[in-house]
Amino acid sequence: MTTRKQVKFLHEGKYAAEVMVELLDTEVGWSPCLSLDDAMKLDDIREALKRGDLAAAEKQARVFELTPVHG
Repeated sequence: MTTRKQVKFLHEGKYAAEVMVELLDTEVGWSPCLSLDDAMKLDDIREALKRGDLAAAEKQARVFELTPVHG
């Protein structure tokens, strides 16, 4: 089994988050996959963004506020 780091992006409402996760490459089953801890981290960040709790989300990710482009 090998591992590699990758950035995942989450989008929730007017916020986006950039999260570093570790992908697990295995010889069996579906690969690559996330560890349970990383999957739970993504869920926690997504829930924090939904609640508007940016302080909680920023503990584990880079958070961005999205603004529409009018044109």
